[in-house]
Amino acid sequence: MKTKSQEVVEGSLAPDFELKDQDGKSARLSDLKGKTVVLYFYPKDDTPGCTTEACSFKDNLKQFQDLGAVILGVSLDDAPSHQKFINKFQLNFPLLCDEDAKVSRLYGVYKKKNLYARLFWGIERSTFVIGPDGNVKRAFRKVKVDGHTAEVLNAIKS
Repeated sequence: MKTKSQEVVEGSLAPDFELKDQDGKSARLSDLKGKTVVLYFYPKDDTPGCTTEACSFKDNLKQFQDLGAVILGVSLDDAPSHQKFINKFQLNFPLLCDEDAKVSRLYGVYKKKNLYARLFWGIERSTFVIGPDGNVKRAFRKVKVDGHTAEVLNAIKS
């Protein structure tokens, strides 16, 4: 299945989508209109960088909630993997299953990657702050995990 990859830019309307979460419940971006949404794409459950990033969002969830923000994590992993990841680290926000990379392509984060001279397709760590109006307020690409949560909080506040 080929879904055209596109670049989502700041100021544009965030592409709507519907994905299942770790419990099989549907999550639709358009259902969150009126809230700020932190939509973060990460490569793989229970890997060092992804765990650090998820735990940082978990540890700062109250600050996000105080700003009226909802956090949604997205990876190519399936629901059982997400459930295991959530349980292992007591994550307190939904993880969405994008097993066919349809939404990752829609947001332009499904990229050809190179690890130890091995080429493969996967998610480029990225975060989108979507305003209550449904427009992309900030797009962070090629995210470095350290300090990223603070960057996202500052983007919501500004």
